[in-house]
Amino acid sequence: MLYPPLDHWLWLVPAVLLGACIGSFLNVVIYRLPLGLSVNDPKRSFCPRCKKPIPLWLNLPLVSWLYLQGKCKECREPIAVRYIAVELLTALLFAAVWLVFGPTAPAVVGLLWVLMALLIAIGFIDAEHMIIPVKLTWAGSLVGLAACAVWPQLPVLAATAPGSWLAGLLQGGLGWAAGFVGLGVVVELGKLAFGKKPLSFKQPVAWSLREPQRDDDPMWFVIDGESVAWWDMFNRKTDRLLVEASEIQVDGAMVGSGLLTIRELEIQLPDGTIHRLAKLASLHGTATRVVIPREAMGAGDGHLLGMIGAFFGWTGVLFALFSGCVIALIGALIGRIGFGRQLPFGPCLALGAVVWMLGGWKLFAWYMALLGPLGLP
Repeated sequence: MLYPPLDHWLWLVPAVLLGACIGSFLNVVIYRLPLGLSVNDPKRSFCPRCKKPIPLWLNLPLVSWLYLQGKCKECREPIAVRYIAVELLTALLFAAVWLVFGPTAPAVVGLLWVLMALLIAIGFIDAEHMIIPVKLTWAGSLVGLAACAVWPQLPVLAATAPGSWLAGLLQGGLGWAAGFVGLGVVVELGKLAFGKKPLSFKQPVAWSLREPQRDDDPMWFVIDGESVAWWDMFNRKTDRLLVEASEIQVDGAMVGSGLLTIRELEIQLPDGTIHRLAKLASLHGTATRVVIPREAMGAGDGHLLGMIGAFFGWTGVLFALFSGCVIALIGALIGRIGFGRQLPFGPCLALGAVVWMLGGWKLFAWYMALLGPLGLP
């Protein structure tokens, strides 16, 4: 049986269809994983609003969302544009991977499709929840090392000659170390320099803990009308929220004043008494000063950059990090996000990695050629 050559446009059709189907599954991952839900149970997709199972004929990638005009058939509540956006984006990226690598390195295409799926899932989860699931980055790092062994040219796209499978595996390992360890050092230095946000008030102001309103919402710390999400404060076991309280009320009863220490799962009153947060009905009072823990950069970003390095080596790490910073800066300017406010960096790194894979490495090679063999003009 004769097949069209690998560079024929016909091969893009199965790539697009497969990508759309994978994108439909990624929507399940993006919704369920941050909530701690299984991606396999229940097996059927359901409406996030009314929780009714979605029949197969209404769960066709791309088509069903358009047919239903972006609304649930049962409750008629809007279905987020994100669902069709993920399916379309995955379909386009799968086609792009085949277009660039299919004719020359078909053996590595499947592994790069896995990377695209992981980057999309991680990017959307980080954009919505400001978290990067580490289990996805670890799995992706292993896939990346396998890809480097299958096609040793992958981690050295900007180099002139590929090596053996062992050389490719070594380059992937070095890339992982450059991304994970390198950015990890930056994260720790940022924590030391910017890990605490003090707020002081001339007069006592009200503070409280606010329960989540929906399943996918965090708990909130509210001080003088400013709300801070729980997951923005407690990223490490050592994180402490300190409240110089002039009044502390636990479950409606006054318990005094002084330094209140709030941890992720418990509080410590000024007299040393410890209460589990899960057992409290309410916690509020007034304060003159608080010290809010925060991260200059999420620890998950280092895991994500390590995964990118496992695929594309240290050169891909540098490109993804630099272009990610540029993308983040542009996003902050467009979104008018002021200094000190959090911006999800995962989508920026993911986009930088995609740009590198689809041709950004040529810019790096061109720049290195300008520097000359000794790195000098």
